Amino acid sequence: MKKIDYIKEINRLKKEKKAVILAHYYQRPEVQDIADYKGDSLALSRIAATTDARMIVFCGVHFMAETAKILSPDKKVLLPVKEAGCPMADMVTDMSLKKYKEENPDVTIVCYVNSTANVKALSDVCVTSGNAEKVVSQYKGKKLMYVPDKNLGTYLKEKFDLNMNVWNGFCCIHNEVTVKEVQNAKESYPDAQLIVHPECQLEIVKMADFVGSTGQLLNYVKKSNCNEFIIGTENGIIHQMKRACPNKKFYLLTDNLACYDMKLTTLKDVYDALQQEKNIIEVKDDIQENALKALEKMFEYTDN
Repeated sequence: MKKIDYIKEINRLKKEKKAVILAHYYQRPEVQDIADYKGDSLALSRIAATTDARMIVFCGVHFMAETAKILSPDKKVLLPVKEAGCPMADMVTDMSLKKYKEENPDVTIVCYVNSTANVKALSDVCVTSGNAEKVVSQYKGKKLMYVPDKNLGTYLKEKFDLNMNVWNGFCCIHNEVTVKEVQNAKESYPDAQLIVHPECQLEIVKMADFVGSTGQLLNYVKKSNCNEFIIGTENGIIHQMKRACPNKKFYLLTDNLACYDMKLTTLKDVYDALQQEKNIIEVKDDIQENALKALEKMFEYTDN
């Protein structure tokens, strides 16, 4: 049986089917390398919406592909691995959020983009880890509920002294980072700056030299005068950091910073998705319409 050159075939199929390939920073290095665009999930979805592509192949997890479909309802969106999900997104369901809203009708729902389309559709405004501070600062004085990430929510609540409750969800990767691991890393690399994602627990965030989304962490190391960094987020971003700054050193805070779901996608999966046009993402019209409203409310605060 002839061995398939996946890179060559993916590039051929991409042109033939007028497809654009998106890869989140947490994907395998070879999957990042085959993508047309690499980045954080919402940024990728917005880029894809501006292209003339007929098809979007989203190398990420399910909620990301859903967001791409919400922003590009007329494009065919494919998720290479159907099972690639996000445990944190699943920690808030539309049924539980609907019940909360019925019991608390005066509360504004602030929704992290790391959530399902159904949850976005029940929310008033979305945020990303990169723009959450700018968005929530618009809601000072209002009663808020932040879903689903308790860690990012707690960070925002304390920073802006918000009247905000937080859902009891979390990222299974970032949430497990411990103070002891941070202390050990700082002792091992005394000249390195600690940079972390705000999905880490608040006590970890307070120990960091810089806190930001994955894209913001990448931009920080590019611009920083420091030459060594302890990376407190999923290990996939180090591939881009090394490419951008080959003369700088990057140390993963702990070996446990690897997302199982993000690493499911292989080049073969991308090829199969393109060839067979399988794992098509669908979002019901009413869900798409209401989720889009929450996203557009966010854009009102961040696009000017």
